[in-house]
Amino acid sequence: MKGVIPAIKYHHEFYDGTGYPEGLKGEAIPFMARILTVAVSVDAMGADRPYRKGRPMEEIVKELKRCSGTQFDPAVVEAFLKIL
Repeated sequence: MKGVIPAIKYHHEFYDGTGYPEGLKGEAIPFMARILTVAVSVDAMGADRPYRKGRPMEEIVKELKRCSGTQFDPAVVEAFLKIL
């Protein structure tokens, strides 16, 4: 499980360095954390919540593209969109 810890710990880091807990930026963020960031974001945006309905995939894709390079690693977003 030690190999998974960095992905979990750093999945709130933003690609542009404005995330937390350490303000890591770009390639300094572990690769698995960058993947997990996109995965959990897609899940969160698409899931129904008590306070809102989940977004359709078309809107999620727009948000991923909008935040590519700031919140999300552009290469991870591109790979996700290719397999979508």
